[in-house]
Amino acid sequence: MDTKALLKKVRKIEIKTRRLSDHIFGGEYHSTFKGRGMTFSEVRQYQYGDDVRAIDWNVTARYNEPFVKVFEEERELTMMLLVDVSGSEFFGTVEQFKREVLTEISATLAFSALQNNDKVGLILFSDEVELFIPPKKGKSHVLRIIRELLEFEPKSHKTDLSEALKYLSNVMKKKAIVFVLSDFMAADYEHTLRITGKKHDLTGIRVYDPVEAEIPNLGLVRMQDAETGQMRMVNTQSRALRQRYADHYRERIRYYHETFKRAGCGSLDCRVDESYVKKLLGFFKQRA
Repeated sequence: MDTKALLKKVRKIEIKTRRLSDHIFGGEYHSTFKGRGMTFSEVRQYQYGDDVRAIDWNVTARYNEPFVKVFEEERELTMMLLVDVSGSEFFGTVEQFKREVLTEISATLAFSALQNNDKVGLILFSDEVELFIPPKKGKSHVLRIIRELLEFEPKSHKTDLSEALKYLSNVMKKKAIVFVLSDFMAADYEHTLRITGKKHDLTGIRVYDPVEAEIPNLGLVRMQDAETGQMRMVNTQSRALRQRYADHYRERIRYYHETFKRAGCGSLDCRVDESYVKKLLGFFKQRA
């Protein structure tokens, strides 16, 4: 993509997603995440109406009268976007590839954070971390993130979510708001997710195409694996083959939902042919 075409596309996404973040998600984002991070400030004597759960029992025992812990709201939050750029994200049968929808959702979230004067960072991953942009504030920084989402060419087409989560834990020492955007056609990431979910406020956003759920009966078809590049002839007339594929797909989705739930993390699903606006708005309202 040449520079002129890229800038035009960046501008188009900016106009669309900034309008959404300003008019729809700004307040919802603020009420969902602001005030969730609290830092210890001091202790003071208990006053009528204080939450008994805030009592500092060590200090209370020392002075033989009740004291409570006082916390201050962390005014500045950090949002991290972990975006899957593996080969399967270039699948699409409707109007957009999955990766294009991932880019729009990421841009909307980034502008929502920008409106609240929060930092935004980006990790692009395949089966390795392809790109890390440290969290910063400012419109120019958000536009850089959008440019990378649009034009970045990954070295690998495979997927390993665990590697991205481990990298996040290493580079982000303080608690962050983390959105993982992928189709989640991966496995074996539950252990890492549990560890990361204890430290960060983490949500998975699954972007998918409904056509992926099963293979249609089209006879003998030449197919390419998006993540390995391998070409093979597939007999789609085989009912057993179609069933194995459908079972494998459902198992990956079941694993995604149950793993995120067990780890105490949020999750939502966005079809490429549906409005992600309603899904995000519903998620923010539910969390607020």
